[in-house]
Amino acid sequence: MLGGLLLAAAARAQQPTARPAAPPDSLRQLEDHPRSLAPVVAPTDTLVRISPCATAGPRVRVGAILFAGNHRTVERALRAELNFREGDSLDVDNLAARLEANRRRIYNLQLFHAVLVQASCGGTGQLTVLFSVQERWYVLPTPIFSLADDFNVWRTRPDRWHRLDYGLHLVDTNFRGRAEQLTANVQFGFNRKFELLYEAPGLGRRRRVGLGLAVSYYQSRNLDYNVLNDRRVSLPAAEEDAFPIQRFYASAGLRLRHTVQLSSSFDFAYRREQISDLIYNLNYDYLLGFQQRQYLEATFFTTNNQRNTFAYPLTGQFLQGGVGFRQFLGQPRSPGYLSLRVRYARYVSLGHQFYYAGGVNAGTKLFASALGENDARLLGADGLVRGYDYYVVEGRSFGVVQQGLSWRAFAPPPVRVPFINNAKINTLPLAIYLNAFADAGLTTGTPVPRPLPPANLLPGQLLASVGLGVHFVTYYDRVFCLELIRTLTVYPALGFFLRTSFPI
Repeated sequence: MLGGLLLAAAARAQQPTARPAAPPDSLRQLEDHPRSLAPVVAPTDTLVRISPCATAGPRVRVGAILFAGNHRTVERALRAELNFREGDSLDVDNLAARLEANRRRIYNLQLFHAVLVQASCGGTGQLTVLFSVQERWYVLPTPIFSLADDFNVWRTRPDRWHRLDYGLHLVDTNFRGRAEQLTANVQFGFNRKFELLYEAPGLGRRRRVGLGLAVSYYQSRNLDYNVLNDRRVSLPAAEEDAFPIQRFYASAGLRLRHTVQLSSSFDFAYRREQISDLIYNLNYDYLLGFQQRQYLEATFFTTNNQRNTFAYPLTGQFLQGGVGFRQFLGQPRSPGYLSLRVRYARYVSLGHQFYYAGGVNAGTKLFASALGENDARLLGADGLVRGYDYYVVEGRSFGVVQQGLSWRAFAPPPVRVPFINNAKINTLPLAIYLNAFADAGLTTGTPVPRPLPPANLLPGQLLASVGLGVHFVTYYDRVFCLELIRTLTVYPALGFFLRTSFPI
């Protein structure tokens, strides 16, 4: 049916002079119920279908660009990702690669289960391009019943069954149909959190400038107030008459966006933190001698994300760099400091379902004579050498190198759930990868003018680990990693770990 629509649209698109203007949501009036597409979690080399253009020379003119299946998503948001328009002439030899690159841009908006692109001249000398999409479920009200810590840390806590959170997490990942995200959190329990966040990656017709707004208030009944023996130290029992830590922030920022693959963000925030009398007495340096601090923070990040798929990349590369400055308020006050971050990763297909991934993550904090306890935590917070999840390493600078080799072991056709008649949720895709990896990292610098506690052995030491893993990739960008890891230095041990994102 879609092929017939494509040919019909191609015949109407033959206008030898003026550039045709496709109406908004161009195929909604042609097909109210397009055929649903199966979700994709293990991308093939391409999802492009091209019919030969018998009369085309070395270049072919684009007569029309059409979209099908975007019932909620406005067409303007999709067109902004394309690097060609009606009236452009495309190289025939490079046509498949050009269409695939644009298909991946639309898929990596993470609004659709699958994106298929078809192109045909339909007996004319002009090309009609049809993007067929299968939309996801965008409004996701989710009850909160979660752990107060990362699972690998939570399971070691003696009071772990008291460290539970509950409430409601509400997110609209396609607010107004323009790929904007609106998030609200109302959370009670061990940690209380009340948040409202709005992210508009691009506004206006060209969608090159966007906006980000956020406000958050957080309270917790316990706090990791120190690091001894390289592990977090928290209160033996939750405080009943006070909150060990309270945090508030409000931020606003601009988004400078070329495409979903290339974007930058600038944010300006006001933040306030307050600790209880008990925490102040237990660790005077947690906030460098203050019970409360306020500061202004400006951050700039730029991202070039050329990975084939963002949730579980197999090919491509990723580069992100950032700079931030934190200025504390009031008299007396803590010294301000500058933060620098960089992250790079490369993903390569080796053939025969084997894939290599390697990455570097590094950061430093400059110009401050001293850093507060929480600001000085690097490995275990800003970066991680897998296997050292239970540990925290303090310093001023850190670097981590990660490598992994994956093999796609199992990728069956998506399973259709027979008793659900909604294409957004009734098809369950699954891909399973076996993974072997090695990590290494270290920190340098002393966060305060005096030496760190002698019981902390990890600062300045090279950390290294190797491991094996099984990765499960399913729809809505869900990734689950089961890993068996051997740490090699300082604290050699064998452990089992669970993660919910791609590690590199």
